[in-house]
Amino acid sequence: MHSTTPSLCAGLRTFGATAILLSAGLLYQPQALSAEPDWSIGVYGGKFYDTEPAGLTQGKATFMNHHMLAVTGTKTLWRSESFPMSLELDAMIGQQFGMDSLTEIAFAPVLRWSSFPWKDTLQTDLRLGPLGFSYTSKVSSLELGPEGKGSQTLNFLMIELAFSRPKDPSREVFVRLHHRCAVYDLLNNYGANGEDFLSFGYRVRF
Repeated sequence: MHSTTPSLCAGLRTFGATAILLSAGLLYQPQALSAEPDWSIGVYGGKFYDTEPAGLTQGKATFMNHHMLAVTGTKTLWRSESFPMSLELDAMIGQQFGMDSLTEIAFAPVLRWSSFPWKDTLQTDLRLGPLGFSYTSKVSSLELGPEGKGSQTLNFLMIELAFSRPKDPSREVFVRLHHRCAVYDLLNNYGANGEDFLSFGYRVRF
């Protein structure tokens, strides 16, 4: 078990950086509100749980004393002219702390679906990114297999629901499942699940 003091200090440093970036985003006021923003910046925080993503929806997840604070940004790469759908590139950098201390960077192409029947009451966007890239500054002690092996480089998967006011899509709150995995042992066969975080965040789109 690692000492929690260095982990907590690293987490506080990351929190300070994300707070500055968030403040800058909140102070930013666009000249005119764009109905279809192409860029975003945001922050999120999450707590580790010990099952694959589906385990959370099945009530099988056990949350542990391990957390992440992250900064995230997106760029719209393509937008459909016929459907409420777009393709974005999502990137993040975050600090994990608690049971271990490490930094993670990740990115993935993400499909955004922006229309549900209740859109006039609450704008809801579903964002799916099943295949991406994730790299950690060291092998996490939470990702070791039975033989004590793990990998710094794994697949990055994210599933997200984002919510905003129908007339103001520039401010979103979101809930995200943040997942690292070996894609059913395609990347390695160490027998470890990877890492999963249930996280909540806020972003500014412009």
